[in-house]
Amino acid sequence: MFCRYFCFFGLCLFLPTQRRCSLGHISDLHGSAATSLPGFENLTMGYNKYLRPYFGGEPVQIAMSLDIASISSISESDMDYTATIYLRQRWTDPRLVFHGNKSFTLDARLVELLWVPDTYIVESKRSFLHDVTVGNRLIRLFSNGTILYALRITTTVACNMDLSKYPMDTQTCRLQLESWGYDENDVIFTWLRGNDSVHGIEKLRLSQYTVERYYTLVSKSQQETGSYPQLILQFELRRNVLYFILETYVPSTLLVMLSWVSFWITLDSVPARTCIGVTTVLSMTTLMIGSRSSLSKTNCFIKAIDVYLGICFSFIFGALVEYAVAHYSSSQKYAAKAPQEGPANERTKEMEEVNITNILNSSNTSYERKISFTSIEISSDNVNCSDLTMKTHEKIKCVLRNKIHRIIGYFTIQNPSNVDHYSKLLFPLFFMLVNVFYWAYYLYF
Repeated sequence: MFCRYFCFFGLCLFLPTQRRCSLGHISDLHGSAATSLPGFENLTMGYNKYLRPYFGGEPVQIAMSLDIASISSISESDMDYTATIYLRQRWTDPRLVFHGNKSFTLDARLVELLWVPDTYIVESKRSFLHDVTVGNRLIRLFSNGTILYALRITTTVACNMDLSKYPMDTQTCRLQLESWGYDENDVIFTWLRGNDSVHGIEKLRLSQYTVERYYTLVSKSQQETGSYPQLILQFELRRNVLYFILETYVPSTLLVMLSWVSFWITLDSVPARTCIGVTTVLSMTTLMIGSRSSLSKTNCFIKAIDVYLGICFSFIFGALVEYAVAHYSSSQKYAAKAPQEGPANERTKEMEEVNITNILNSSNTSYERKISFTSIEISSDNVNCSDLTMKTHEKIKCVLRNKIHRIIGYFTIQNPSNVDHYSKLLFPLFFMLVNVFYWAYYLYF
């Protein structure tokens, strides 16, 4: 059937009547040398699809071109992309040379009777050849023996992504074409027209990405079984950050600013300030969980958006802690003022009575020693520890007590209302500085 089909499409019309057709082969009784290789007549007398062109001789030159029809999805969680491509391969088989200057498009089912390259897609997870309404393949034969073999393929290819700058990242993905069994001694892969061999990728419109640039490479894959030819299409995808700004960055920034409202509310308004602090903390927590749910399988990455949400959460939580500190200091100050007016005079009178009794019943040395102890216990301020009458361990206790009082004085808030006053300035200032460093780092470094 192949011979009749082959001859019916005109191949035998250009040949003398003495030529006869065999399965997948056109032979010439008088001039078979025109379609056979010198020295290999026994292999090429009958066309053998299991043997490559120029078998035992020079490698076959296979030129390729690509049309990118679509890139339907790019998955960060699975780290892959799905693309539909038109793969076109050209090579020359001298066994199929015929007279004339015409080309013939053959039925795609006849590809089973011809030798074709064993090209495969490296790092492909899932691939299939479209078959509606028939198998989407094309075979075109030229008079000089050149064969054009075209396929329509949808493939899901792995793409190693660095999500540390997500969502301000740029990802570099590859589409690699390689020979499975034939090494570089048998086949040589080349791009048909360099970078111009790839079409359609500059016209793609993706939901989250923009194609920055693309370029083609010719490489070799070194395996244990040999060195295999490889063609690489490499393209860079820049993520569109506007969506994430509107969905995550703006709401988180507004929540931080909302937490600052409590600084303008008096310390006595406990329910109001507590409600604002707790509400903003819970809202920020919900926003953080929602931003990570879309990338649940990439939790090992500390992404740029996680850093920003962590910064915002820290400022919101800091505003809540600020109120707790200010309110506690205020309550302590009021509690300290209340008992100071009454018992202070009574304590002074009692000490005076004790001192008079000691003067009458003890010596001058005992009197001076007790006075020094009384002054140490009563006074909360720093005490002069250079008294010659004090023992060594008493002097050490005195010095330590002075140091502790001094350290406590550094952390004692004299006026709790100043905490809110300083927070109104420091919180926005530090938040602006952190934002400057954040955006400068992730956008320019």
